Amino acid sequence: MAIDAATVRKVARLARIAEPEEKLEPLAKELSGILAWIEQLNEVDTADVEPMTTAIHTPLPMREDEVTDGGAPERVLANAPKAANNFFVVPKVVE
Repeated sequence: MAIDAATVRKVARLARIAEPEEKLEPLAKELSGILAWIEQLNEVDTADVEPMTTAIHTPLPMREDEVTDGGAPERVLANAPKAANNFFVVPKVVE
């Protein structure tokens, strides 16, 4: 897929980007190159590749999913500017 200067001008206008006229043609060539590279990636056969989130296999740390009170409200609130009854006190923002 090739992109021409008119398409770059239109996209720049839609994105509200002021692009000088002399830069439209170089941008069109650069974007066309990027799209050609993406099309090249589509040719890679990934049918036997499992989806993954990282290149390195790292098991996620697991723990029991149980509700607790946190166990240490004093430590949690130790750096709070203001606290009351084991809760953070914040300024009122809605009248």
